[in-house]
Amino acid sequence: MIKVVKVGGGIIENEEALNTFLDSFSKIKGPKVLVHGGGRMATKVAESLGYETKMVEGRRITDENMLEVVTMVYGGLANKKIVAKLQAKGTNALGLSGADGNLISAHKRLVKDVDYGWVGDIDSINADLLMSLIENNIVPVIAPLSHNGEGQMLNTNADTIASTVATALAQKSKTQLILGFELDGVLHDFNDKSSVIQTITPELFEQYKSEGIISDGMIPKLSNAFDAINAGVESVKICNALKVGGDLGTIIYK
Repeated sequence: MIKVVKVGGGIIENEEALNTFLDSFSKIKGPKVLVHGGGRMATKVAESLGYETKMVEGRRITDENMLEVVTMVYGGLANKKIVAKLQAKGTNALGLSGADGNLISAHKRLVKDVDYGWVGDIDSINADLLMSLIENNIVPVIAPLSHNGEGQMLNTNADTIASTVATALAQKSKTQLILGFELDGVLHDFNDKSSVIQTITPELFEQYKSEGIISDGMIPKLSNAFDAINAGVESVKICNALKVGGDLGTIIYK
C-alpha cells in the first residue's frame, strides 16, 4: 500500500519538530510520498524582503511578489531542507514542485468574491511519474506548487495536493492518505487528549456529529477524508504528525 503523508508548515520551521517528524516518517515501511506545506516560513521570508502578507479567511493572497517568495520557499528552502534531512536518515528522497515532470497541472483560480491572485486549482496529477519513482525506491517530496503548462507557477494548498495525489495513485495501487496534525487523532472528549477514536465509518461520522463529539474544524477535515475515500483511497489516517510512523491515530474508511 502506498502511503501519502501530509505535514504542515508549522513543523517544518521548527527544527526539533521537523527532525522528530522525519524520524517517524522514515520508519514508515513500504512505498510512500510526502507532501509538505510551508506557509509560516513563507510569511517570515516575505517580511524580511519587505513584502506584506495578505490573508482572507486564512487563505493567502498570492500577488506577483508573494508568488516569487512561495516559489523560493516551498520549492527551495523548505523542500530541499526536508530532502537533505531524509537523505541523512537513509531515505532516498527526491524533491518536486508541480512543474517538475509535469507533476501537477492546474489553472489560475477564477475570481468570484475574492481575487486570490496566482493560486492554482488542480486539473491533473502525473501519477505515472510518481509510480516510476516509487518503483525505483525513491520517495517523492512534493512542494505545494503547481503550474499551468504555459510557464506560470501557481501556489496550491498542500492539503488539496495530498488528497488529489492520493486519489490519483489510488487508480494505480492501494493507497492510504495520512494527515498529520497536533493531536493523536480524532478525540471522543477534547479535554481528554488520550480519548482517541480508533475508527470512523460514514455512519459513525453522522452519529458523532449529531452527538457533538465531532464539531467545528474537524468536520471539514473528516468530510475531505471521506471525499478521498469515495474517490478510491483505501483509508485515511488522522494522527499526530510527530508519530506518523506509529500505530496511534484515527482510521477513516467506508
